[in-house]
Amino acid sequence: MTRTTMSETATDQEIPAHLTAEPSDYAALLKPRVMSLSIFTALVGMVVAPGPVPSWGLAILSTIAIALGAGASAALNMWWDSDIDGLMARTAKRPIPQGKVPAAEAFGLGIVLSALSVWLLALSGGYLAAGLLAITIGFYVVVYSMFLKRRTPQNIVIGGAAGALPPVVGYAAVTGTVPLEAWALFALIFIWTPPHFWALSLLKKGDYEAAGVPMLPNVKGDAVTRREIWRYSILLVLTAPLIAFFPLAGWLYAASSIVLGAEFLRRAWMLRGSEDNKGAAGLFGFSILYLFALFLVLLVEHWAGFHG
Repeated sequence: MTRTTMSETATDQEIPAHLTAEPSDYAALLKPRVMSLSIFTALVGMVVAPGPVPSWGLAILSTIAIALGAGASAALNMWWDSDIDGLMARTAKRPIPQGKVPAAEAFGLGIVLSALSVWLLALSGGYLAAGLLAITIGFYVVVYSMFLKRRTPQNIVIGGAAGALPPVVGYAAVTGTVPLEAWALFALIFIWTPPHFWALSLLKKGDYEAAGVPMLPNVKGDAVTRREIWRYSILLVLTAPLIAFFPLAGWLYAASSIVLGAEFLRRAWMLRGSEDNKGAAGLFGFSILYLFALFLVLLVEHWAGFHG
């Protein structure tokens, strides 16, 4: 028979949950899966920028800086939203609601990574890119998380600017400029964001209602949300091929944007006519594939010399 002393039992009971946190819990604060698409679009922005990359070492350092900036945004977002994350099934298992990481530590991590990322990018990509990265972090945390998210159903429309800036940051890191073609990439992601997140909000309406977040389905209803998804999908599919008119894209991108756009529209139309939101999950999943595929094609075109 194994005996457990009172001191051993007391010690087990007195250990705060956050003292047993593992490195994976702190890594989860950076939302690596969610932020990976932003990092990828930033990398593509660097590759498609005209002219040779000044130094691959600096390019790698710039990519690391942008990744740290994305992680910093996520950590600060989790810190600010820690009061509502525990109310939603989708976010209840995050490190702060679970008690594994104190909110204050998430805030500290976010601040340190923000400063480090901007400093590194200033060294490797220049002050313009670093300034844009600082704006991206500030916009996501202050404008979107603190002011828009809990106040207006247009939170995702306006707040989408933060997620659309990474390719512009990457472009600026290589060229030191942000011409119209860089903003064309911004426009693609900016218009893509509402139908992407509104499809998710149709699936998670109960979560947002429990947390008091005024997402479009909770404020205007499912039917209005489905119509808005359709309208933005049309705008997206019309916008995406226009990038082929700039030197950063070619015929392969143009063809891909049309084919993928047709499927996006088909899914959005099916959702629009659905009374029970059937197809929302499919559209949400496809929207991720859609954006990733378009930026992957841009990457392939530049490596294969098909662009321009």
